[in-house]
Amino acid sequence: MMRTSLFSRRTIRQGAISAVGSVKIKLLLACVIVFTLIALVGRTPSFKGWKHHDASLYRSSPPRKKYALLINTWKRNDLLKQSISHYASCPGLGSIHIVWSEPDPPADSLVKFLNHVIQSDSKDGRKIELKFDINKEDSLNNRFKGIKDFKTEAVFSIDDDVIFPCTSVELAFSVWQTAPDTMVGFVPRLHWDDRSKGNQDNYVYRGWWSVWWTGTYSMVLSKAAFFHKKYLSLYTHSMPSSIREYVTKNRNCEDIAMSFLVANATGSPPIWVKGKIFEIGSTGISSLGGHTEKRSHCVNLFAAEYGRMPLVSTSIKAMDSRSSWFW
Repeated sequence: MMRTSLFSRRTIRQGAISAVGSVKIKLLLACVIVFTLIALVGRTPSFKGWKHHDASLYRSSPPRKKYALLINTWKRNDLLKQSISHYASCPGLGSIHIVWSEPDPPADSLVKFLNHVIQSDSKDGRKIELKFDINKEDSLNNRFKGIKDFKTEAVFSIDDDVIFPCTSVELAFSVWQTAPDTMVGFVPRLHWDDRSKGNQDNYVYRGWWSVWWTGTYSMVLSKAAFFHKKYLSLYTHSMPSSIREYVTKNRNCEDIAMSFLVANATGSPPIWVKGKIFEIGSTGISSLGGHTEKRSHCVNLFAAEYGRMPLVSTSIKAMDSRSSWFW
C-alpha cells in the first residue's frame, strides 16, 4: 500500500513537473512570437516605404552642418517632383541644386510647383534654397560642374529616379562628416584585376553581385553619394580633359571618373553605407547590352590616363545598428 502510494506521488509529481515544463515552453514560444510581431511591425514602412521617417533615429545626434542636394535630371519632371518632395523633408538639407541640361529652360509652372513643395514639405520652418543650374551643352559632365554659390561643404549627389529614406541619408551624412575627403555612398561597385588574360593591368568592372559575393568594393556611384564640394572644381579644372571628353562623347562613366578623381586625391577607399533604395523610374543604361564591357573599358582607359590604378578596395560597411537585427 505504501509502495503504491509512493508510486502515485511520484507519478503525480512527474506529471506536475511535465505540466510546468509544458507551460514554460508555451510561454517562451508565445514571447518569441510576440517579439517577432513587434519587430516586424516596427520595421514595416509606410506608403511606398521611403515616406516613413523615424525622427528618433537622428534626433539624438543632429547634423552639425547642412548639405546641398545636387540632383541630375533629364526630361522627367514627374520623377523630379517626387524626389524633391521627399528630400525636402530631410532635416539636414540646406539647399537643392538641379542640374538642367535640356534645350529649353525650366517652365515657370515647374519652378513654382517645386518651390511650393519645398515650403510645404520642409520641417521645423527651415528655409531650403532651390536653384536650377542651367547648362547650354548636354553632357554628363554637367552634373559635376563647379558651382560658385555653394554654401555647404557637403554635396549629396543623387539621380532623379532613386530615393533613399531620410534616416539613411542622415546616417550617410554623419559618416561623411567623419571622413569629409572621401566619398560616402549607397551604391558600391568593384574593379576586378583580370589576370586571366595574362596582363595584370587589365581590369573588369563588376556590379552588385560581385560586391555581395566577395564582400569588397572600390567605388560608390555618384547616383547616390556624399562628397566635398571641392571635387566639383577638381573634376572640371584638374581632372585629365581626355576623361571629360570621353564622358561627353560616350554619355557614360562620369560616376567612375568621379570615383577615380577622389581616390587619386586621397589614396583612400570610399565608404559604403547600407540603405534601402527605391527605384521610381524606368530601367537605366545598366540594363542595356554590353554595359559591363563599356564600363570595363572606362576603368582601363581612366587608369591609363592616371598612369596607375588609384582605386582602393575595402570591405568596410557603415550601418545603423539601432535599425538592424544584427550588428
